[in-house]
Amino acid sequence: MSICLIDTTVFCNVVPVPGLDQDREDVCAQLRAHVQDGVTLLLPVAAIVETGNHVARNRDGNVRRATAVKFVRMVKQAIEGETPFTPTPFLEPAGLLQWLDEFPQFAMEGMGLGDLSIVKEWEAQCRRFPGRRVFIWSLDRHLASYDNSLRGSR
Repeated sequence: MSICLIDTTVFCNVVPVPGLDQDREDVCAQLRAHVQDGVTLLLPVAAIVETGNHVARNRDGNVRRATAVKFVRMVKQAIEGETPFTPTPFLEPAGLLQWLDEFPQFAMEGMGLGDLSIVKEWEAQCRRFPGRRVFIWSLDRHLASYDNSLRGSR
């Protein structure tokens, strides 16, 4: 069984977040396929926070409110085990200190702290489940390249 970390680009399509949901049909089809295939779907805290930030930036207050309500409902359902994805645990301060040491190099590669946290969760899952495929499901190429089943993966 594979382990999939869901990136913000994907979660924005699942919610959906207006203006960031242009791939919703394809993403939802892939989500159904992952569920059918028994893929373990993990929702990183960074994807939750970043998606919430995108929701809050909508200029139309009515759309912003409606999307925020959907977003909150979906995240609460994930926490309560009512969705196909499970939130990852919150970060401990010691882990954040380690990530901060690596952040300048990630920043030079154009990756933010949220991306770094997802990559670190990917690395942890790879260590924890060495015989399983672990991948980041992202619409951004740099994060989508994190797949331990690909030749030359990171």
